[in-house]
Amino acid sequence: MFERRDLPAALEAVRASHAPGALVLDVAGDFEVLPPELAENLGPMVDRFDPLSYPAEWVPADAPEQLHRLAGGEFTIGMPGDGGVAWTRQTEPPTVFVKPRLEGSPEAFVSFLIAEAFVEAGTGLPEHFLGFFEDRYADLAAAVRLSPADTYQLANAVYDAYVGLHTRETFEGWGPAASTDRACSADATDPAAPAVSTAPTDLSPLYDAWVDAGERLKPRLSGLSREVATGETSFAAAAELACSAVKHGVDPPTPFGALDTAAYRHHGADYAVEWIERTLAELEED
Repeated sequence: MFERRDLPAALEAVRASHAPGALVLDVAGDFEVLPPELAENLGPMVDRFDPLSYPAEWVPADAPEQLHRLAGGEFTIGMPGDGGVAWTRQTEPPTVFVKPRLEGSPEAFVSFLIAEAFVEAGTGLPEHFLGFFEDRYADLAAAVRLSPADTYQLANAVYDAYVGLHTRETFEGWGPAASTDRACSADATDPAAPAVSTAPTDLSPLYDAWVDAGERLKPRLSGLSREVATGETSFAAAAELACSAVKHGVDPPTPFGALDTAAYRHHGADYAVEWIERTLAELEED
């Protein structure tokens, strides 16, 4: 079911910086939420389990069943919206899961997704949007006129943007200019020091994959505001695309630009809930 994945030097360097000791496992079967009987197979590979749990009142009664499982303290690995790579701090050390749906994807892109998981795990931010919104999620679900699935998708997307506001500076720092700066710093070492290799690991391929993913989003963002206004694309689905843009340093279209701000990074969930409620109300008026 699980097989340890060998990592190239660049990923080893990112892991050491952001999630020391984290396991990276290839998973034999695809999943959104890993079945509990399979998750238990992690036991011999980790030091201990520390399952998440949240107050039941944070989760609306009609919320997706997976959200109830997560809040209830069941050892829940993976949630809808995780994509091809999932990670968790519910194990010690943290674990990153690479799903078979990524087979055939460019290796550079897969490497970036693993690197992104290391960076996100190292931020200390909540592992899931429920830990971000807390009791506000139930209030949000009651206030908006969306289906439970759309409410989940929207909350997940908006939290994704928030995480991106905390991680993209790291990705930017892997670029060619930053690599040059690191090389110059390495060249400036004390000549009397022992003769050990000080050459910095080249992270620019990871940076290139991050930029490329953002560039691939741009055609899908074009016309997104119109599609939302005409009902061609749901607000939740549009938010998912726009918030991915925030993570990749690409300007999101109206009205999602408000999520690409220092104010959102500073105020967090309160800001997000107010923005969602106000924006949906304005769309309904139109």
